[in-house]
Amino acid sequence: MVDARGYSCPTPVIMVQKAVKGSAPKQLEVLVDNQCSVENVTRFAKSAGYAVKVSALDGDFKLELNK
Repeated sequence: MVDARGYSCPTPVIMVQKAVKGSAPKQLEVLVDNQCSVENVTRFAKSAGYAVKVSALDGDFKLELNK
């Protein structure tokens, strides 16, 4: 799990990049708190071959990345 709440872009994308490059997980959950981060993390994840599902959680967002 990557908790990127409280960070503005590009930090959430960099955090996800490190998690993906570090262990190449088949599944990864990412928490962010703004729409810009949702869009940028989604764009990166799709370019890395992940399917992305976004859910809203009380003002935050959960992105589920699956290969």
